[in-house]
Amino acid sequence: MRNIVMVLSVFCIVFLVAGFAAAQQKGPVETVLDGCKAEIDSFCKNVTPGEARVLACLYAYEDKLSNRCEYALYDAATQLQRAITALAYTANECRDDLKNYCSDINPGGGRLLQCIDNNKDKISSRCKQAMKDVGLK
Repeated sequence: MRNIVMVLSVFCIVFLVAGFAAAQQKGPVETVLDGCKAEIDSFCKNVTPGEARVLACLYAYEDKLSNRCEYALYDAATQLQRAITALAYTANECRDDLKNYCSDINPGGGRLLQCIDNNKDKISSRCKQAMKDVGLK
């Protein structure tokens, strides 16, 4: 459970910022909110959302979580792992393009993705294919 909380809290930002949320039918946050609704309403209703506080609350009550909630946490972690893998693959395949065309861009907020898109006529076929493979373009 501790690994799930760590993965969700650390990589959720990466997942959302990278733009992979659109590629998922239901994102990891929605998966947890839907699957753990009863637990959140019972145990964590007074927790202020943000900074993984709800996940910390769920962790504190891990011995009382339903199978549905445990599965939702597992499913969300799996979604994030797939997104991280896709992000790593894309970053690796687009490394030279990012260096050549986007080195002056600060990461975050989709700025690197926008830079790649702005330079789509110049980027390598490897990068284009990687973006296509992960559903970014």
